[in-house]
Amino acid sequence: MGYSVGQVAEFAGVTVRTLHHYDAIGLLSPGGRSAAGHRRYDDADLDRLQQILFYRELGFPLDEVAAILDDPDADPVAHLRRQHELLTGRIARLTEMAEAVEHAMEARRMGINLTPEEKFEVFGDFDPDEHAQEAERRWGGTDAWSRSQARAARRTKEDWLRIKEESEDWNRRYAELMDAGEPADGERAAALAEEHRLHICGWFYDCPYEMHAALGDMYVADPRFTATYEAVRPGMAAHLRDAITANALRRL
Repeated sequence: MGYSVGQVAEFAGVTVRTLHHYDAIGLLSPGGRSAAGHRRYDDADLDRLQQILFYRELGFPLDEVAAILDDPDADPVAHLRRQHELLTGRIARLTEMAEAVEHAMEARRMGINLTPEEKFEVFGDFDPDEHAQEAERRWGGTDAWSRSQARAARRTKEDWLRIKEESEDWNRRYAELMDAGEPADGERAAALAEEHRLHICGWFYDCPYEMHAALGDMYVADPRFTATYEAVRPGMAAHLRDAITANALRRL
């Protein structure tokens, strides 16, 4: 009988909407149907879904994933070998980054400034000070900025780890929303845009809708901020900007 779309979604940790989208674009069409016409996935479908999710985790857009998996000359073992190499490299890099970021957090907490060499070791081409300087240039004279700085001074290592976890979870869910073809002015995008605003309010500073809309514009206008979201999912900066704008217009 195979597996229902709900069972597969639970197995794989994705949404039913995502599986429906994969079917609609021909990336993953279930091998059968029940007597009632419902999707039924077989073991081969699950193997393909695993391959899709591996490549998505590695940052490949859906059209490239389809081209890779549908290559008639592709060898399943070669797929796994390639993914293993890519994942092993990413794990090693992320482990180094996690250790370096922890060192940076401890140094900042103790009032120790990192040297340029240490900053490059931690962040590569990404310079967090540039982001902070741009934010200070735009809002340095506001009460919001003062409150943000005061909160940052009291933040513990556990707080930073929680912020990181919440941000990564939100990024994953927003990328899934985009993969499912949800429009930026839709209900789900609005809900995540509002969650994004409330995250800022909860951890950093009061962020009314006008300021949130300005932040959305900055995510697209400033390449330093754009790169942060584009690294999560191509096209995310503009999509999020539009979602933030739509959410603000709904509520103002």
